[in-house]
Amino acid sequence: MVFIVAIIIYINKYRLKKKEYLNDIEINNEIHQKELLATQLEIQQATMQQIGRELHDNIGQKLTLVSLYTQQLLYENKVAEESERIDQISEIINQSLQDLRSLSKTLTDDNINQKEIITLIQEEVDNINAIKRCDIKFTHNFEHLELEFIQKNVLLRITQEFLQNSIKHSKCKTMKIDLSISEKYLWKLTIDDDGIGFDTAQTKSNGIGLTNMKNRAKIIGAEFYLHSEINAGTQLQIALKK
Repeated sequence: MVFIVAIIIYINKYRLKKKEYLNDIEINNEIHQKELLATQLEIQQATMQQIGRELHDNIGQKLTLVSLYTQQLLYENKVAEESERIDQISEIINQSLQDLRSLSKTLTDDNINQKEIITLIQEEVDNINAIKRCDIKFTHNFEHLELEFIQKNVLLRITQEFLQNSIKHSKCKTMKIDLSISEKYLWKLTIDDDGIGFDTAQTKSNGIGLTNMKNRAKIIGAEFYLHSEINAGTQLQIALKK
């Protein structure tokens, strides 16, 4: 009997140690995945920053020089028709230069560092509303939210990803974005569209950018939820508990 009891105790201890070992492996894998995702994000950001600086320092300077040349031509030219054409070219160049500077600022993340998250999201909403493809309403229940750069970056990129996918695929007429704080959550972002929806069971996640959104949420330990039905729209929620 003593021998049997000893065997049972040994088996139970073995099972317990095995369970603890497997739990440790799972935890280590999760940590490794988060570190890998964070590294990928850092590499992506560094690459985008380099592209942004190159656009600003190289192409931006060349466009500025071309703009000065056209202004000089406009000043020297005396033919009315030619002056009008040169003026049109100058306007196109200046608008391109402005767009380039805006893109460069976005890529180098200065825009994210310097602005509130509600301002950043509102700018995205205004850009989409300007093309009149879908009417977007943005609401929030706070005026200021102190966020680490990585959280602000994730919120903005996920919002951009959803907006782009929705405009491209869902044929939505309206969209609602809400960013709120509560006793339970540091913040919660909810986005709904009234588009055609899709069957999540039949859709490849990487086909509509879901993988990128999920991975970004994992990096900061946020909850991620996406629900969609055919002809019933799509809803995205990402939230970070306190």
